[in-house]
Amino acid sequence: MKTYVLIGAGNRGYWMYADAIQNRYNDVARLVGIMDVNSKRASYVSSRLPGNVPVYTDYNKMMDETKPDCAIIATVDKFHSEYIVRTLERGVDVISEKPMTSDAPQCNAILDAEKRTGKNIIVTFNCRFMPLISRLKELLDTGVVGEVYSVHFEWMLDTVHGADYFRRWHRKLENCGGLLVHKSTHHFDIVNWLIGQDPDEVFANGALRVYGPNRSQRAERCSTCPHAGQCEFVYPDGNDPGIRGMYFDCEDEDGYYRDRCVFDSEIDIYDTMSLAVRYKQGALMTYSLIAHSPYEGWRMSISGEKGRLEACQFDTGAQAADPCFHIKLYDRHGGTMTYDLKKGEGSHGGGDERLLRMLFRRDVPDTLGQFAGSRDGAMSILIGIAANISIKERRPVTIDELVSPDKLLN
Repeated sequence: MKTYVLIGAGNRGYWMYADAIQNRYNDVARLVGIMDVNSKRASYVSSRLPGNVPVYTDYNKMMDETKPDCAIIATVDKFHSEYIVRTLERGVDVISEKPMTSDAPQCNAILDAEKRTGKNIIVTFNCRFMPLISRLKELLDTGVVGEVYSVHFEWMLDTVHGADYFRRWHRKLENCGGLLVHKSTHHFDIVNWLIGQDPDEVFANGALRVYGPNRSQRAERCSTCPHAGQCEFVYPDGNDPGIRGMYFDCEDEDGYYRDRCVFDSEIDIYDTMSLAVRYKQGALMTYSLIAHSPYEGWRMSISGEKGRLEACQFDTGAQAADPCFHIKLYDRHGGTMTYDLKKGEGSHGGGDERLLRMLFRRDVPDTLGQFAGSRDGAMSILIGIAANISIKERRPVTIDELVSPDKLLN
C-alpha cells in the first residue's frame, strides 16, 4: 500500500487526486495528509472523503508525521517549485500537476534537485491519455507521414471556460506564467510528444483584447456587482454547494475570491496568443490560443515527407454533437484515409482515469510512453516561458537561453 500526501486542496487536487485515491484506488493507495495554506479549505476536502484524512497547514509537520511515499503537488503554480524541491530533498518522490513550474529559474532548481537527490518527478499530462491524441501518436509512430516537417495547432477556449482563468489566480502573470505556461503546457507537450522533437527557438505575439480593463462596467467580484444582471460573464457557479464549501466559505482565511471580475484592471495575462516554434530536429510549429471563442475545441495538422494528418476536437458548439472523432490522412499520391474514433466517456474522454490508473495501480503497460517526467515538464513550459519573454522583448528566444542543454539530456 503506497501512501500519498496532497499539497494544495483546491478543486483540482480534490477531484483529480484525493477523491480518486480514497474512493477508487484505496486498495493500492492511501491518502495520509492534506495540506493547504487555508485550513478551512483543507478541512472541507477532508470532510468529503472517507478515512478522516488529517489536515495540515504546515508542510514540515505533515511530512514529519505522515512520512509519505509520494507527494502530490497541486498548489498555485508559482509554488510548485518550492514544494517539489523540498519534497525531493526529503527523499520523497513527486507527482506534479502541470505546469511543473512557471519560470526558468524555478525550472532549473527542479532539474538540479531531481539530479541531486536521485528521486523521481511525474508530471501529469492527462492530454496524452485522451483517446484522440493517443490514436494520433499510434499513427505517427508507424511512420504514416514520415519525418515531420511542420505542425499547425490552434486551440480555442470558449467564453465559459476561457473567462474562468480571468476570475481566478491565473489572471496574474506572476502566479502561473499566464495561459502560455499554465494552459499551453498541455498543448506544447502534446506536440513535443507526438513528433518526438525538442523545441529550439520561439517567437511570439500576445494581446489582451477581451478581458482586463476593456469594459468600463466592472466591479471587484460578480456576487456584489451592480452590473451582474446585464453581464454575459457573470460567474455561473456561485450557488454550487461544492464551490461554496471549497471557496466562498473559506474567504475569511486568505481573502481569495473565486468570482473576481474578468474586467479587472489588475489582469496582466493575454487572452489572444500566437507563436512560431522551431524544433532542433527541423520541424516548425505555428500555434495559437484564444480564450474568447464562441465554441471550445482544437484543430491540428501534421505534415511530413509522406503526407499529412489532420484532426480536430470540439467540446462545445454544434460540431460537438458528432459521436465520433475523425482523423484524416492524406498521402502524396492523392490517397485519403479516414480513421473514425468513437468518443470516450468521462473527463478528457476517459483520459484522466487512464492516467490515474497508470499512476496508482500501475497495471497497464506504458507502450506509448505516456508517462511524463521532469524533462517533458521542462520542455513544455520552456516554450511558454520563452514566448512570454519574446512578447515582452520583441525578439526570438532560444530554449538554451533558459536552461543549459546538459540539464535536459535524456
